[in-house]
Amino acid sequence: MAARGKVKSHDYFAPGFGIIRSMKAGLVYDRIYLEHDTGSHPENSRRLAAIISHLEESGTKERLTLLSPRPASVEELEMVHVPEYVSQVKSKAEKGGGWLDPDTVMCPKSYEVASYAVGGLLTAVEAVMKGKVSSAFALVRPPGHHATNNRAMGFCIFNNVAVAAKFALANFNIDRALIADFDVHHGNGTQEAFYANPEILYFSTHQYPFYPGTGWSNETGSGEGEGTTVNFPMTAGWGDIEYLRAFNEVLVPVARRFQPQLILVSAGFDPHWADSIATMQVSITGFAQMVTVLRNLAAELCQGHLVLTLEGGYNLQVVASAVRATFDALSECPEVVDPLGKSSNESPGGFEERIEKIKETHHLLKP
Repeated sequence: MAARGKVKSHDYFAPGFGIIRSMKAGLVYDRIYLEHDTGSHPENSRRLAAIISHLEESGTKERLTLLSPRPASVEELEMVHVPEYVSQVKSKAEKGGGWLDPDTVMCPKSYEVASYAVGGLLTAVEAVMKGKVSSAFALVRPPGHHATNNRAMGFCIFNNVAVAAKFALANFNIDRALIADFDVHHGNGTQEAFYANPEILYFSTHQYPFYPGTGWSNETGSGEGEGTTVNFPMTAGWGDIEYLRAFNEVLVPVARRFQPQLILVSAGFDPHWADSIATMQVSITGFAQMVTVLRNLAAELCQGHLVLTLEGGYNLQVVASAVRATFDALSECPEVVDPLGKSSNESPGGFEERIEKIKETHHLLKP
């Protein structure tokens, strides 16, 4: 057997073959995701259309391995969601659609598309864990991280990333996974799914106070899962500097302590300063820096096993450019294309007190 040596994030160690280099990142996408018709809703098909168009025009798409999604089975959906809720969503679609909650709307195709959103992420997990790609980004919709076991919330029908984590642990020889969530909203559904589960480390940066009202720093897990939920609530107006410090000074050490065998990412690009849904000040360069931290963590801790799924992001130029920058970061491109640049707003204070408190809560302060 070839010596393992130093494995870079875009390499894959295949037992019996040594290091296989220069493997492409994977892209999960299918036009079926455009068929979740939400009309003028902020979460609409124009988001994905803009992303794919930009990936094609920039030449990024041709550098990727295209992965075709499949629908998740009912049994897979029920790894997270109660059977009654899965049946409710299917029945709602069969009756023509409508509102599942005040923010979440369905059309007749939405059950099928939502099952493909989950299945797209399962396809990405399988491709990464089997070594077909170095990493993967599932460009799916509807998003998922607000959906709880029995209700839709915040544009989300099924919890894509939570099902993917359960799927990975059930189907591959791993017993620990990290879910990192940098959407501007707290992933309450993901947190709830694993709050007492010691096998999943959930880390979230999110604007606070903000929808859905959860995610304060004292929410740290319960029972055997105590300490495996790490929330970093962000004050409105914080940007690249604060996010990168949260990743480097909190996420990195807790991940090293936890030693995940897979990293899943809920990638929401709505913390960008030009996204009107919130008031954070992250730039496209900032997103690329966060993805680079995650890529390096995956290379260090779990043979590069890194899978991202799309959550929020509603400014079409931002979300398209940020997804391209994400793929560039996964491929270790030296330069980030950031057509909008950084925010000119000054960051409000209070960060030092916040990060010290979170370090104290999670036992990260040096003695």
